[in-house]
Amino acid sequence: MNYTPDIMSSAIKMLVALIAVLGGLMLFFYFIKRLSRKNTCGTEGDLIKILSTNYIGIKKAITLVEVPGCILVIGISGENMCMLTKIDDLETLEQIRNIEHTKRPIPFSDQLHKFSYRFRHNNDKR
Repeated sequence: MNYTPDIMSSAIKMLVALIAVLGGLMLFFYFIKRLSRKNTCGTEGDLIKILSTNYIGIKKAITLVEVPGCILVIGISGENMCMLTKIDDLETLEQIRNIEHTKRPIPFSDQLHKFSYRFRHNNDKR
């Protein structure tokens, strides 16, 4: 009654289980990504855009919100929101928009694509 497992069948079972788990994770992230696209705010065609948010304390922030014709500076706390000031000077509006266009963070997916592109091409040269 000495039982020794067959290595090949064990390896196949392990690979099938691994593929099933990875496939399940990929499906999970795919659906999460699709759901998050539907619920995002501040897309390109919107009239109201959040330009910047700076946190100044726990549940306290100052936010720049662009609406057609002006930029609102809004103070946000845990209990309420209030407009601190309204910026409607054309020169100041252009300065703020120029700052926002130059400081946009690179999305993680673009960084990952750039890194994988370099990695693939470095391996091709070897």
